[in-house]
Amino acid sequence: MDITRLPLFGMIARRMDWLSHRETVLAQNVSNADTPNFQPRDLKPIDFRAEMRAQTARLAATTTSQGHLTSKIIPGPDREDKPRASETTLSGNTVQLDTELMKVADTAMDYQLTTNIYRRQLAMLRTAIGRSGG
Repeated sequence: MDITRLPLFGMIARRMDWLSHRETVLAQNVSNADTPNFQPRDLKPIDFRAEMRAQTARLAATTTSQGHLTSKIIPGPDREDKPRASETTLSGNTVQLDTELMKVADTAMDYQLTTNIYRRQLAMLRTAIGRSGG
């Protein structure tokens, strides 16, 4: 059975792939901090909220009584990352090492969180099918 066909595992796989690519892009930004006219790059964030809504729409729970609870995703506040005023060096480079290194740390923490979620979901799946193991 291909577990990436399960919606949650598929989203986890896409998230880990995106985080790996982002780590590469950020590493290139840091390594080019002294390159003349280099402009830092970043990946466009994946809209996981929209993906989750699409998955929830396909996996709607069936209720047999009005007293049953239904699950709904309550939208939270949209996060807006406002870029800081660009600091350009005399060589035309706009890489801000502190900003790039914070992004690298955030990406590493997100990757660790995602792998932990993956591990926990896999353990729950093993328990559900009656197999134990780590």
